[in-house]
Amino acid sequence: MQLKQWLRPLILGLVVQLAVVMVPNTALAAWLNFEDMYAGATSEGLILSDSLLSLNGQNVTMQGYMAPPLKPTINFFVLTETPMAICPFCSTDADWPSDIVVVYMDDSVTALPYDQDITVSGQLEVGSYVDGETGFVSLVRLRGAEVY
Repeated sequence: MQLKQWLRPLILGLVVQLAVVMVPNTALAAWLNFEDMYAGATSEGLILSDSLLSLNGQNVTMQGYMAPPLKPTINFFVLTETPMAICPFCSTDADWPSDIVVVYMDDSVTALPYDQDITVSGQLEVGSYVDGETGFVSLVRLRGAEVY
């Protein structure tokens, strides 16, 4: 009898912990829309919004499209607000379009069609950055991202 009373709460606790672990990152992340990222622009470039800056370092979820990558298997890509048939990278962050985010993943994935709607979650990183391996310049990034 005592074993039954002890075993039931233990099993229930394990089930609850398993359910929490299985919740995708999208449920635990703040939602970030492209239109909420910037507060305007000057001759020096885009003005980061307070909303974007307040989420820096946090997990966020975004929805958009995978711009065509340079190769079929990738560990990073550009998330765009609208489908783009060509790669949208620019030479400087002053010219950075307001509707793209660089997405870095821990694991490689196969590139998706440029017009397929996707959802991504990862840690938001804001500020000018030059990728040492590719030379790509970015203003907004997601790190450790997952594609859904």
